[in-house]
Amino acid sequence: MDLTGKVAIVTGSGRGLGLAYAKELATSGARVVVNDVDAATAEAAVKEITEAGGTAVAEVAAVGGTEAAEALVSRAVSEFGRLDVLVTNAGVLRDKVLWKMSDDDFDTVIDVHLRGTFTCARAAVRRMREQGEGGRLVLVGSPAGQRGNFGQTNYSAAKAGIAAFARTWSMELARAGITVNAVIPVAATAMTETIPALKGYVDAMRAGEPMPRFARQALAFGSPEDAAGLVAFLASDAAKDVTGQCIGIGGDRLSLWSHPQQVTSAYAEGGWSADAIALAWPTTVGAEPQSVGEKLPEPPQE
Repeated sequence: MDLTGKVAIVTGSGRGLGLAYAKELATSGARVVVNDVDAATAEAAVKEITEAGGTAVAEVAAVGGTEAAEALVSRAVSEFGRLDVLVTNAGVLRDKVLWKMSDDDFDTVIDVHLRGTFTCARAAVRRMREQGEGGRLVLVGSPAGQRGNFGQTNYSAAKAGIAAFARTWSMELARAGITVNAVIPVAATAMTETIPALKGYVDAMRAGEPMPRFARQALAFGSPEDAAGLVAFLASDAAKDVTGQCIGIGGDRLSLWSHPQQVTSAYAEGGWSADAIALAWPTTVGAEPQSVGEKLPEPPQE
């Protein structure tokens, strides 16, 4: 995959998945703006990329507001002269069940994930449209945004919104040659180690143990590096016709998520009263209700 000549911004790329994305883009030839809220973390990421032969600079900013978004785009243009790719990876967690979640818990996650994706994409698209040569937006979603997840009101809502961004922006930006896709990654990170069913695999990977086949395939769970190839592909000319998609990646599995759609319907001449719905529900649209949440398979018995 050759990204020579392209310039990319990866938000939240000081560590974890974001760092893996930035490294993969740089390895493929792109010049990269690394972003993190911590200066030392950002500089360490840049050092890792440059020592491996890549080109990168650090822009320290807390993603969310317009000022940070415009600073990231300005840095890309001032350092490298253009902008071709934006990867919106920055994120935080404030997990609590609904009745215990504070306003600050909700607002912080929505501000970084959802508003940050919006402000960064808006700033990037304005530059890409000005250049007139197309571009790539790679938005980072989550299975929680596709299916919901217990204790993640804020995070699930933000990630569902990001999937909707991808669908909407792919239509709005088609004429400009800018593709927009959402990556739905599953990988061993500080975020996924909070999931009890996955924590053991994260701990094992950090201890240098190989990820078992069950985790890599049945759970689609692997290292951050396993998810990075998809980002490089979507940033490339090979993906010029791929847009408006939510694409899963993790471990050994690459997948395509469906868009929400009506799965069944029923009709009543003159419309539906509450009593009529109650009578018809069990045998019509309510006969096969949709499931919620991720249903992880059980590991094989030893």
